[in-house]
Amino acid sequence: MTDDRFHHTSSEQVPEREPARILVVDDEPDLAELIRQKFRRHIRRGDFEFLFAGDGVEALRVLRENPGLDLVLTDMNMPRMDGLALLAELNQLRDRSALGAVVVTAYGDMTNIRMAMNRGAYDFLIKPIDLDDLEVTVEKAVAMVREQRHAAHARQTVGRYLSDEVAETLLSNPEATELGGERRRVTLLMSDLRGFSVLSEQLPPERVVDVLNVYLGTMGDIIMEFGGTIDEYIGDGILVIFGAPAPMPDHARRAVACALAMQRAMDRVNDRVRDLGLPPLQMGIGINTGDVVVGTIGSEKRAKYAVVGSPVNLTGRIEAATVGGQVLMTASTRAEAGEDVAVRRTLELAAKGFSEPIPLYEVCAIGAPYDLRLPAEAHPLTRLPEPVPVRFRLLDGKQFHDEAAAAALTALSDEAAVLQTEHPLDPLADLLVLVPAPDGPADAYAKVLEATGDGWLVHFTALSDEAAAVLHALHRRAG
Repeated sequence: MTDDRFHHTSSEQVPEREPARILVVDDEPDLAELIRQKFRRHIRRGDFEFLFAGDGVEALRVLRENPGLDLVLTDMNMPRMDGLALLAELNQLRDRSALGAVVVTAYGDMTNIRMAMNRGAYDFLIKPIDLDDLEVTVEKAVAMVREQRHAAHARQTVGRYLSDEVAETLLSNPEATELGGERRRVTLLMSDLRGFSVLSEQLPPERVVDVLNVYLGTMGDIIMEFGGTIDEYIGDGILVIFGAPAPMPDHARRAVACALAMQRAMDRVNDRVRDLGLPPLQMGIGINTGDVVVGTIGSEKRAKYAVVGSPVNLTGRIEAATVGGQVLMTASTRAEAGEDVAVRRTLELAAKGFSEPIPLYEVCAIGAPYDLRLPAEAHPLTRLPEPVPVRFRLLDGKQFHDEAAAAALTALSDEAAVLQTEHPLDPLADLLVLVPAPDGPADAYAKVLEATGDGWLVHFTALSDEAAAVLHALHRRAG
């Protein structure tokens, strides 16, 4: 084989992109020189670079040693391995969309030409080769290959944010990317990490990005697996649409299954987070089904596929009401997700703009074909020998209201406690519990889960170092 690498001289203009690399496979020794002469202007400009092989066996070796070739120009009749056999090997060797092929054959050999086209050849030439026809054919074939590569790159880029089905819808339907929207019934999923804001303030930006990439990368793969469209990343939060832009009759069921799969994947995320020397993360997920407007919003210069409507705001409030490891869904989602969706408890959310509390359902399992189940709640509470007096304040968003009220801790676990108080509380209420510590009251943020026999089960959402030390010591002594 002769391997000819042609480079432009210093006096010539450097091409804006890499030359097209073409492998010529033919056992005629004079063909290489003919091609050099015919394409000398292309070679000098740096448009084309040619490599040569004498038969299919040698061609395969050249291809393996030179990844990234653009085009194979092959004779049909050669010793050891002919052109048809070579085309079959090319289909196994690499993605055919990234490598074009043109075959050269004798006049009237229509049977082999049809077989070659069926095996992926882009075009054919008849011997004796007309060099002008060869030049036009090679230029067209290279342009076709590069256009296909560009399209594949676009699909791959879009695929980082959308499922394959959604990416195909947007790329194959020009109307899908026009500004405007339509009313559609969809299911929305919103997830968020618990306590990540506090953790990110303690870490260098590079470490924050490392953690986010581990988390978002894992969750993104799961969302695409279930057909969701990632509408937006909001810091460590993710807003996902099921049912748009591609219609999805089982959007509610897919969303619930996706949420359970995401929660189950947190163990895998935390294995990698621990490798980074950081504490484990927890995630809450809210799900809501409703009628929204979906479409492309923005301007002609900058636009995005988005979802608009009150169900979006409600989904955010539901997610904010969750604790780590929890999936909460609305009644509309439960009605459409299927009878085999198992619920651990029913809660009520008092939300602004709603005259009545909104019933929410904590999901713990879904049936076939997903067959996903969350582990049982890890609240092995230990009764304290004596109630520990504390005080607490109700938290509304970032604002406190009411004076601190008296209460007592009567049982503890690593993540939860029983809070005994005469002050009225509601499920999903956020609290700041002031824990007695050597240097003064220490902050323990918690969310009310449900009433128990002698108080309220609360789940800790964030602890100061002092509060964590005190509660851990109390738990250890009691246990």
